Amino acid sequence: MTEAAVLVTGGAGYIGSHVVLALLDAGYPVVVLDDLSTGRRDAVAPGARFVEGDIGDVRLVAETIGSHGVAAVMHFAGAIVVPESVADPLKYYLQNTCKSRGLIQVCVEAGVRRFVFSSTASVYGSVGGGPVSESAPAQPASPYGTSKLMTEWMLRDAAAAHDLAYAALRYFNVAGADPQGRSGQSTPGATHLIKVACEVAAGRRATMEIFGDDYETSDGTCVRDYIHVTDLAEAHLAALRDLETRGRNLTLNCGYGRGYSVRQVLAAVERAAGFALEVRVGPRRPGDVAEIVADASRIRRELGWQPRHDDLDGIVRDALAWERKLAGSA
Repeated sequence: MTEAAVLVTGGAGYIGSHVVLALLDAGYPVVVLDDLSTGRRDAVAPGARFVEGDIGDVRLVAETIGSHGVAAVMHFAGAIVVPESVADPLKYYLQNTCKSRGLIQVCVEAGVRRFVFSSTASVYGSVGGGPVSESAPAQPASPYGTSKLMTEWMLRDAAAAHDLAYAALRYFNVAGADPQGRSGQSTPGATHLIKVACEVAAGRRATMEIFGDDYETSDGTCVRDYIHVTDLAEAHLAALRDLETRGRNLTLNCGYGRGYSVRQVLAAVERAAGFALEVRVGPRRPGDVAEIVADASRIRRELGWQPRHDDLDGIVRDALAWERKLAGSA
């Protein structure tokens, strides 16, 4: 077991809680900092130390880093809803950019040398013509994407000026749940497609909406690259180990390199559930792009990352099992 602790901001949330599990399974001491605005205290795995608070409280962050011997930070805390960012951009520049700037400064001042950042494929904006690589121009179509890109820039510049190395992981569409049933997507009012469809299948939501069926795709609905949350957690672990051994800066896509339309995803949920869902078609959402699929060759090459859950039906089965677990405990 390593003795240096990892601070996980937003570790009571969906992706953060799965990364905490991966870190604990690998023997890392973990400290979770979360204000529980969207996360859940019971999502923090036993064995992780928990501090309730806002990452914008730089004094609390500094005290947490100092008192727990933190040597690395994994940063997940932030706001993530694309249409909301269009309606309330200043919230996203505060939550995702300004507070990240303060966190990075505390890390530099405290001598934290390793930083893994939860970024997003939304930094690319509207792209077409096949899988998008990390060298594609960053042209965000929403304040959410811009707020994340600005944090990537801050990390790049801070790493050039200080003794700090970082990995920025650009997620495509994260879905599924821990196959052992230890964690899953529990955020109230979640907007992720597979989560919402599985809520309908589990009887936790009456109906769902397809946001636009007139896109220039095979069936008119948006196409996304869906990655199992457990594979994504393993990617974070691989990125941390690379920072520990090589200390180099990396920006990497996290996806599988294939896309599925909204209707294809709904068909997979219906297969898992064994019945048709109640679905209606509505207007497009602000900030949505028609199609985005990852070129994920770099993360496999640089980190040796090999996904173990690259299967849409498997992703859906794990997500549905989690929803049924939540329905049973409600």
